[in-house]
Amino acid sequence: MGTVQVDRNVLSLSFACDLKACRGACCTIPGGRGAPLLDEEIEHIRSAVAVVAPLLSERHQNILKYEGPLEGAPGDYHTRCVDNGPCVFVVERDGIAACSIELAHREGRLEWRKPLSCHLFPLRIDRGVVHRVRYEYLSQCEPALAKGTQERIPMTSFLREAMVRAYGEPWVQALESTDHPAGPE
Repeated sequence: MGTVQVDRNVLSLSFACDLKACRGACCTIPGGRGAPLLDEEIEHIRSAVAVVAPLLSERHQNILKYEGPLEGAPGDYHTRCVDNGPCVFVVERDGIAACSIELAHREGRLEWRKPLSCHLFPLRIDRGVVHRVRYEYLSQCEPALAKGTQERIPMTSFLREAMVRAYGEPWVQALESTDHPAGPE
C-alpha cells in the first residue's frame, strides 16, 4: 500500500452530517464529474444498476440505460452525472438527495454499500506513491462542521467506519492514537 499521510486538519476538525441543512449536497455537486471510483468498484456499480433503477426518476433511468452508470478509464473512473449536476444514482426523498445504492444496501437488496469516495466524504484520498488523506471543503458542509463542533464529534470518529473500510482497523487505531499528520504505513 505504501505510506499514508493524513492532513493535520483531518485530525483537528469536528464533523457530523446535517442532512436537514445540506439536503444531500455532496451527491449533487455541480461540475460534471461524479464520485471517484476505484477500479475494483466498477463491477459493483454495474451490478447495482438493475437493483436501483426502479428507485430512480425516469430521467436518471434513461441516462443509465443509454449512457451507462460511469465515465472515465482505468484509474480514473467516476459516476456519471445528470446535466452536470447530481450523480445518476441520486434519488430524492423528502427534498433530500440520497444514494439509491446505499438505500438498496440498507434494505438488504445489495451487499455493497456505495463507492468508498462517497462513504469517506468530505475526505478525499489522493493516490500515488504516498496516499494523502485530505479534507475537501464544501460550503454546503458548513452545518456539518458546526454540528460536529457542537456535539464534539471528531471528523475521524464520524468517518471511522469508512476509514476502516479504506485502510483497515489496525490503521485506524494507530491514527486514533496519534496527534500528528503523518499516519501509519
